[in-house]
Amino acid sequence: MNKPFSFASSELKKFLDEMPGGFFIYQADEQEQILYANKALLRIFRCDTFEEFQELTGNSFQGVVHPDDLESVHKSIWEQIANSQYDLDYVEYRIIQKGGTIRWVEDYGHFIHSETEGDIFYVFVGDATEKRQRLLAEQEEKERQLQNQIEEYSQELKLIHQEHLRRLEVIEGLSVNYDSILYTNLDADRILPYRISDRIEHQFTSCYQCLSYWKFIMEYVSTWVYPEDRALFAEATSPSYIREKLYHDHSYYVNYRILKGNEQRCLQLRIADVSKDEHVSRIVMGTRTVDDEIQYEMKQKKLLEDALHHAKLANIAKNTFLSNMSHDIRTPLNAITGYTALAKNHLDDLDKVRNYLEKIESSNTQLLHLVNNVLEISRLESGNIQIAALECNLTCLTQELLSFVSSEAKAKGIKVSVNLSQVTHHQVITDPSKLKQILLCLLNNAIKYTEKNGEILLSVQEKPELSNHNICYSFMVEDNGIGISEDFQKVIFEPFERVKNTTHSGVLGAGLGLSIAKSLTEMMGGTITLDSTLGQGSIFTVSLHLHLPSASLQSLADDPEAMAAFMNGRKILLVEDNEINREIETELLKDLGLLVDSAEDGSVAIDIISHAKPDEYALIFMDIQMPVVDGYEATRTIRNLKEPALANIPIIALSANSFEEDRQRSKESGMNAHLAKPVNIPELLGLLTTILSPKPTTSALDALSDTE
Repeated sequence: MNKPFSFASSELKKFLDEMPGGFFIYQADEQEQILYANKALLRIFRCDTFEEFQELTGNSFQGVVHPDDLESVHKSIWEQIANSQYDLDYVEYRIIQKGGTIRWVEDYGHFIHSETEGDIFYVFVGDATEKRQRLLAEQEEKERQLQNQIEEYSQELKLIHQEHLRRLEVIEGLSVNYDSILYTNLDADRILPYRISDRIEHQFTSCYQCLSYWKFIMEYVSTWVYPEDRALFAEATSPSYIREKLYHDHSYYVNYRILKGNEQRCLQLRIADVSKDEHVSRIVMGTRTVDDEIQYEMKQKKLLEDALHHAKLANIAKNTFLSNMSHDIRTPLNAITGYTALAKNHLDDLDKVRNYLEKIESSNTQLLHLVNNVLEISRLESGNIQIAALECNLTCLTQELLSFVSSEAKAKGIKVSVNLSQVTHHQVITDPSKLKQILLCLLNNAIKYTEKNGEILLSVQEKPELSNHNICYSFMVEDNGIGISEDFQKVIFEPFERVKNTTHSGVLGAGLGLSIAKSLTEMMGGTITLDSTLGQGSIFTVSLHLHLPSASLQSLADDPEAMAAFMNGRKILLVEDNEINREIETELLKDLGLLVDSAEDGSVAIDIISHAKPDEYALIFMDIQMPVVDGYEATRTIRNLKEPALANIPIIALSANSFEEDRQRSKESGMNAHLAKPVNIPELLGLLTTILSPKPTTSALDALSDTE
């Protein structure tokens, strides 16, 4: 038996025991052991003794709550505690009384820390069953009233709609588009011609004089209707069929063929109800030639069927995409919001705050990746993507990729490694931004579908030279994850497709990454292939023909000490109008060893550079959208300065806009490169290394404007 809870005074215990409402105390740990329960709570559970209550609930809060409600109750309590200034929570849930009866209760909890008992909950409980039943009854009554109103309105609309259709069909039946108009009284078995055009009068000369409707139909059928269509026409014009059809639809038509000599013609008979009551007795019949229309209709039917098929496929893809995106965007947002609140509540615990910040960073990376993929698909579909030709070091590029995925991989306990042992020429000419995007898609995909403690290998192989400066490189991403079925391998590179595996239903992503990777690979003149075995893992291989530079730049990215020495003491100018962004970017740049001056808009930047010494600033980071003078205008003004050293200072665009037209506009204004916000540190280092390296090649410097 558990140690009883120690009260400060016997009077307090007596007071709690005699309270009319339920009250209990339990420990706020994994076991959630109940330390005390008053008599009122025992009565709620129909227990005579505390020992009986302990046996019923397992002496745990987990045994108090109905099993189907436990998860949501736990989640709600801790969310409320996290967001409550006074550590209070309120929940409603079901309980199972002795004997099996289910009741609803209200739970008012207070989380405190006791010097003797540790973290505990004080909980006041009241029976809420009658309240629930009353609310349910009220809701059902409201729904019943609403349903009655809907049915009344629907009936009124139906009557209005029926009358409207009746009038439209009558008008259509009397339209001049019909060659013949005939009025029929079915009850009297009489037919009268209203109008017979000269063009088709020969069809009726022998039969429209028959005042009997049915005799008229039989005469017309035997004389003119194509033999194969006679049974259909006779059935469609029989009084019984007409009454049944018009009772529901008020009008209908039948297409049929006639023979004029050896010539076959297509006609349409339209029948409309003009009766004044529900009993179908008076109808209007009209005939017209529809040869061209039938052919057009058949063609349009085929087109509509094809369009419907494609629309259904598009709708399925759209719904899948929206469903995935709605879930996948909310998931990291919820994590960011939740961990931010937790961090605020534990500012004195640096370890917790650091852990929360790491999780916020990981969620932010996920969210940014989702948004970038959606934007990338839009750009691919519009054709607004160009492939740059820049010098790139494969060692630095793969290390950057490791830094991008390290946080997410670490969270899942996955080991990610790189193998460049089969690479001789590390310095190549390619589009490093696009190559990183391709490989990052493959790495993220591998991390998503690799189990905990799995392994992922990014390896690069250099194939025999095609020429002195053209070499085939194979970039392989290999994992020991869940693998991909043969059926899904056929569509895996299609947009919005994801591995449909019940054990991985919670995997984030809109199903765009692999589609983007394939499109970018093909744009770069390469191929992407997949080799996978279900349950064993997958290997994605990207093959590209890359050129070797004539004179490679010296990279410092793989030498931290050299990088620090290289950056130390260099002064840059940061032009940023947003105060928060300016503070963040300043600190990032200072951490790299750079000296940072700042300007709040383009006009201030122009003034600073105009009065600077020729070699004072190594480069300028220029925001685009700013008041007074924007980044484009400021860049053009600086490029027109008389002092060559000042006019030619490298300028990097720093903007949240990263579409192709934005990068092109930056280049046209005179900027050397375009860096997208939020700033990626490895990408920033690579850009700084290239621009600040002694005597960078003109082609490399100019081409930087195509990087992100």
